[in-house]
Amino acid sequence: MAVILGYDESPGAERALRIAIEVSVAFGEPLVLVYGAAAPGVLGEEYASHREAIREAARAALAHAVEAADEAGVPTAVEILDELPAQALLVAAARHGGRVIVVGTYGESPMRGALLGSTPHKLLHLSTVPVLCVPAEAAR
Repeated sequence: MAVILGYDESPGAERALRIAIEVSVAFGEPLVLVYGAAAPGVLGEEYASHREAIREAARAALAHAVEAADEAGVPTAVEILDELPAQALLVAAARHGGRVIVVGTYGESPMRGALLGSTPHKLLHLSTVPVLCVPAEAAR
């Protein structure tokens, strides 16, 4: 089993990373860091350059997360998937025997998330494993 974390350096991602590391330590399980890297569109010359730019951003973001997990002694695996974020997390959870999926939130209203289809909202309705939604740090 594993703890699955959606990580993209969004406002809620840093706190979600800290919580996911704590959960991994508590369960004694590895942390799978997931980035949904679906490029916009699938046709045209721009697709390849968009795809590579998104994958490069994913590698940079996940390198930071791997470093934080390494410092805590948590083993990691990295998944950069050509899927939208929610689908990428579901695929990774199935592949790695996910115990829980951890995602950050950044203060969207529940109505806006429902209308626009936020990743946490999608996961809460589609996932067969528990989903832990971690709010961003409160402004001080």
